[in-house]
Amino acid sequence: MPETSRTSRTVALLIALGALLYTAWVLELLLATGLDPVRAYVSELSAADQPFGGLFRATDLAAGLLVLAGAAAALPMPPRRPWSLAGWTALAVFGLATAVDSRLPLSCAPTDDPECAALETAGLVPATHTAHAVSSSLAMAGALTGMAALTVAARRYRRWPLLGRVGPVLVVLELAATVWTLTAVAAFEAGRGIWWLGAGQRLQVLIVAGWLAVLALSVAREGASRPGQGRPGARGTA
Repeated sequence: MPETSRTSRTVALLIALGALLYTAWVLELLLATGLDPVRAYVSELSAADQPFGGLFRATDLAAGLLVLAGAAAALPMPPRRPWSLAGWTALAVFGLATAVDSRLPLSCAPTDDPECAALETAGLVPATHTAHAVSSSLAMAGALTGMAALTVAARRYRRWPLLGRVGPVLVVLELAATVWTLTAVAAFEAGRGIWWLGAGQRLQVLIVAGWLAVLALSVAREGASRPGQGRPGARGTA
C-alpha cells in the first residue's frame, strides 16, 4: 500500500475512533448515573464522587489521545498548506487538552449537589476544579479552531468534498451551541438558574464528534481515491 494512502487511512481510523469515544457520555442513557442530562455538565459524569466516573474519565482520555495521534500523523502529510496546518495543530491541542482534562476531574457535581455548588462558589473545592475549567476551555477552543480551519481548507483547496459541504453547517451549529453553553454557565454561576446547561453542552460535544466523523470519512475517501500521491498540483504551500 503506498505510504500516503496508508497514512490517510491511519489518520481516518484514529480520528473516527476518537469521535466515537468522545460520545461515550451517551452511556448515561443506559447507566444509573443519578445526574439529569438536561442540567448537569458532561464533565460531572467524570467527577471523582460519581459511580461511573472512572469509566467516563477513561473514555475521555482515550478519545483525546486518539485525536492527538491522528492530528499529529496528519501534520506532515502533503499538501502542507496554511489552513490545513492550522487546523491539524488546533485538533492536536484539542486532543491533548481533552486527555489532560480527564486527569483533572471535578471532586463533586455542582449542578446536582447544592453543597458542592456552595463550596465551589466559596472557593473551597480542590484546585482541580479551576484546572479542569482551564483545560476544558482550551479543548473547546482547539476544537472550534480546528473545525473552522479544516473546513476552510476543504473549501479553499478543493479537498475533502464531504467536509466542504457539511463543515460550514456544523461550524455554525457549534458556534450556536457554544454561545448557549457559555450563557447557561454564566447564568448558573450567577445563581439565575440552569438554562438547560446540560442539554446545551451535550449538543456542543455531539456536534464536535459529528464533525470529527465527517473529517475521518473525508480523509479516508481522499486516501482511497489518490493512493500514493496528494492531489494533482497540490504540492505548494500557498
